[in-house]
Amino acid sequence: MNKHFLIALMAVVFFACGQAPEQRGEHEGQVEMEAREGERFAQGGLTPEERAFMDNLASLCGKSFPGEEAYLADGRESWADDPFVMHVTKCEEGEVHIPFHVGDDTSRTWMFLVEDGRLRFRHDHRYPDGTPEEKTLYGGYADGTGTAYAQHFPKDDYSRELLEDYHGREWRVVMDEEMTTYSYRLLYDGEVVFQADFDLTDPL
Repeated sequence: MNKHFLIALMAVVFFACGQAPEQRGEHEGQVEMEAREGERFAQGGLTPEERAFMDNLASLCGKSFPGEEAYLADGRESWADDPFVMHVTKCEEGEVHIPFHVGDDTSRTWMFLVEDGRLRFRHDHRYPDGTPEEKTLYGGYADGTGTAYAQHFPKDDYSRELLEDYHGREWRVVMDEEMTTYSYRLLYDGEVVFQADFDLTDPL
């Protein structure tokens, strides 16, 4: 057999063997991605974890819970002297609203929404007469890494332009598996700068 032919044949075999694991990995990754997209479709656009998270929030509907400032980074304005209250007021298919009151300030509402087939978290800020403030409805979409008890929302493009900051801003909403606490956390570049905790065992 021609020596050059043997060398070429060995090179082809070596190349094919070297590429097979990578190709299998890419194929498995594609299958996993398609499976997750299938889960989203089956759940009306949400993953099972995101749907369960919304169900857990909705289980609190009609109740109000006391809270407090649990952590504040240096240099930020403190609300430690003001009572916190969260009211779970609206629980519909694909939508949960939670007004968040700080003392006498009732301007804030946390909104968990299904928009464009994805879970979105927004902050609705309004004046006392009900008209929207200039900076409102900011937030982000769930990043796909959450669970039935915790979801992470990096800021979206709308929020980046509205808030005009360059922090890697992210919001995390966390409940423990026993549904005894609810925690709202604001992070900058992966570090918590504000956290409010609420006692779900002590409805008002």
